[in-house]
Amino acid sequence: MEKINVSICTGTSCYVMGGSELLLLEEYLTPEQRELLELKGVSCLDLCHDAKYGKAPFVKINGQPMEQASVQSVLERINALLGGESVSC
Repeated sequence: MEKINVSICTGTSCYVMGGSELLLLEEYLTPEQRELLELKGVSCLDLCHDAKYGKAPFVKINGQPMEQASVQSVLERINALLGGESVSC
C-alpha cells in the first residue's frame, strides 16, 4: 500500500488555531499505521489566501486540502483511506 501523505500547515494562524495539536497525530496511531503514513509540518500551505477554503488549521492529505482540521477529523480521513482500519483519539 502506498503511504498516505499528511502535510500540516504550521504557519502562525494554523499553528495557533490547532495545527500544534495536529503535529502530535502520530501518537494516536499504531506502529503499523505509522508505517503507512508520512506526516510532515510545512511552513505554509497557502490555503488561507484562497476564499474557497474556510478557516484554519489546514491540512493536505494526499494533496487534498482539508479546512478546520482537528485530530479527530484527520484521523477519520486516514481511517477511510486505510479501508476502515480503526484509528481514533
